[in-house]
Amino acid sequence: MINSKTMGQETESEKARILVVDDNSVNLQILNDLIIIMGYNSVMAENGLYALSTLEKQECDLVLLDICMPDMDGYQVLEYMKNDSDLCQIPVIMISALDDMDSVVRCIENGADDYMVKPFNHTILKARINACLERKKLHDREYQYQDQIEKFNLDLQNRVSKQVYEITAAQRSTIFAMAKLAESRDPETGEHLLRIREYVRIICQRLCLRPEYATIIDDDYIENICAASPLHDIGKVGISDSVLLKPGKLTKEEFNSMKVHTIIGAETLREVNRLHSGNDFVRVGIEIAESHHEKWDGTGYPHGLAGEDIPLVARILALSDVYDALTSKRCYKEAFSHTRSLEIIIDGRGKHFDPDVVDAFVSAEKYFLQIRDRYVDVEQEVAL
Repeated sequence: MINSKTMGQETESEKARILVVDDNSVNLQILNDLIIIMGYNSVMAENGLYALSTLEKQECDLVLLDICMPDMDGYQVLEYMKNDSDLCQIPVIMISALDDMDSVVRCIENGADDYMVKPFNHTILKARINACLERKKLHDREYQYQDQIEKFNLDLQNRVSKQVYEITAAQRSTIFAMAKLAESRDPETGEHLLRIREYVRIICQRLCLRPEYATIIDDDYIENICAASPLHDIGKVGISDSVLLKPGKLTKEEFNSMKVHTIIGAETLREVNRLHSGNDFVRVGIEIAESHHEKWDGTGYPHGLAGEDIPLVARILALSDVYDALTSKRCYKEAFSHTRSLEIIIDGRGKHFDPDVVDAFVSAEKYFLQIRDRYVDVEQEVAL
């Protein structure tokens, strides 16, 4: 069966709709008849206000707009249309008995696409209507293409983001497993890595409430430090079992050997960074691994850094690590209560620990207790 579209004809709904605006009923009817003869749909409006009301109710592809009308003239209708985001792309041909250059210039400057003087030549009017409609069709097609491209780009961006997230999650899970494997050499560490991750999260959330940290600690910062926190002791894989698992106090030589785990961990991650540079997660891991045993007063290791020379992520990790060590059972000590651990950390404010980090910890101590309850070591139950 052959339909009208196959024959190159437009269906009634596909025909361009042209709005004719003129307060003279005779002119209005003449234009209406001409438009129908041209093969287009015609909509009539006897004044400017009715024209705008019509445009709000139905889509039009072109407006033939008379200038001299009562209440709201063609200039005002044109200005309104070109300042309206929904109407500004509709082409407008001004129809007027005014044959002066000032009127033409004013219309063109205000956004009109063409200007016809009454009485007009029907053939010329048809040509100009067709030209405006063709430009409108091309514009609409370009807009559709642009919209399709934007949707495609957004879909592609979402797919890439999802894949990056999945890859990143897989990589971080692998690194966490590696860090867990390193920690497993010490059978008493238990849920240490999980607790550390949550401790640093709480401290970051408290610190970012302060104006001086609001521009430093954002969601990405917190995500990176939480993900990198398991790497803090990854350098212990390079420490001998005789030192790492010694049940008693370390000798000076043994302690110096233990200190090297910070350098081993940082250098291992620097090698990763050299192969895959620009990764914030790895950069944070380097700072944590190397500097989490530095002390605020400069008496820590491996470089004796002091104050704000110590990376903030390392200062946050340091308190979290010490709190977990204090409240956990080790081969060389029993677990301290939360209250006793709190006293020790407060005593270290401005000496071992960054004062701001201690204040953040104190303000959130109840959450530290909740985290310890959630991630209890299997081997022990700490009396808090």
